[in-house]
Amino acid sequence: MAISDRPVSRRALLLAGGGTVVTATATGVVLGRREQQAPSPPGAVGPFDIDAAAELLRPTPLHNITGPQSIAFDEHGRLYALQVMQGGVRLPDEERTMSGKARRLAGDMCVTAYNRAGSAARHMYLRGFGHGISMGVEPSGDGPLLWVESDADTGTGYGRAVARVPFRHGTVLDSTSPSVRHHRPLPRSHRIHPAVDVAGNRILLSHRAGRSPRYTVYALDEFLAGSYRPLFDGRNNALRIGETLQGCAVHGDHVYQLTGTPYTDPEGDNPPEDGGNTFVSAIDMRSGETAGRRKVSVALRLPFREPEGLAVRPGPRAELCVAFSVKSGVGRKVAVYACPA
Repeated sequence: MAISDRPVSRRALLLAGGGTVVTATATGVVLGRREQQAPSPPGAVGPFDIDAAAELLRPTPLHNITGPQSIAFDEHGRLYALQVMQGGVRLPDEERTMSGKARRLAGDMCVTAYNRAGSAARHMYLRGFGHGISMGVEPSGDGPLLWVESDADTGTGYGRAVARVPFRHGTVLDSTSPSVRHHRPLPRSHRIHPAVDVAGNRILLSHRAGRSPRYTVYALDEFLAGSYRPLFDGRNNALRIGETLQGCAVHGDHVYQLTGTPYTDPEGDNPPEDGGNTFVSAIDMRSGETAGRRKVSVALRLPFREPEGLAVRPGPRAELCVAFSVKSGVGRKVAVYACPA
């Protein structure tokens, strides 16, 4: 099945961001809206109906055989996927091949860009950037700009900063390149992952301050100018003990997050017959409190079925999209399901 082609107008994108008000509270900085919204229907998280998730992209190969780590969409609704580089690949300027473990610790990643038919038409490599838990795509007159974690800690493979880099098919970009500008708004944090809300002119950073998981949101234009004043800054109260964060997104009043792990065998803690442990949760930026949690029950028969990526697909009616890593022969594929507003 191809990725559906739905027109997106600039006006629709602007309206999706809504009006915002910055408010200081005793627990931090939160983002409120000027207008009231109708309550969400039963079974929804924020405005998105998780129970109505439908296939957007059937299990499809990526450029490398490793599984996806995150997804994002451009302003036309085209899909991008980020993955850790596979072992055994030797890039043109490399003297030898590297193992998958070495690639992971080095923070080497591959970006796959899909065309409207759902084919993996383009790719590029990012060396030394990070693990890729979340990403964003920003439009520009010269082509897509990718927001990714950067400056990987070679002890963990996770990024210590974030960067905006141009997507250039068939190229290799190093995190140490002079062309890469690293943003470090959270010098005491680690495992930093970005997501972008183009319509609302915002960037979201998921990060850890010590052991505490947190979300911080900034105005995108101010962030690019080096002014790191948060619109929202708060603890990730939606992440439960023992859960694995698999992606995040920001839209409207809410930060959304994806958690879960792959299927285990029947004797394990996540057997297929239990329907998996994938959940979408939301944090209301007006209060900083958890504002919904729903199990993702679509495509229960996918082999392996590891949640790997969460993103908002823009349009007249935005969709919250969940990606799964799917086992297929010697490699992995990505499958994407869209939750309508």
